[in-house]
Amino acid sequence: MDEQLRIILIIIVSVSIFGLLVFVFVKNYVRNKINQLVKEEKDKKLK
Repeated sequence: MDEQLRIILIIIVSVSIFGLLVFVFVKNYVRNKINQLVKEEKDKKLK
């Protein structure tokens, strides 16, 4: 039983770390994309 529990905990921790990394990368990508679009809109309004 201890071996199964250890394997399950390793899987849960691994998936959690992977999910956190994906979340951070996606969040930064979306933030950069939004900032780029806002900058383009400001440039259009200035012209």
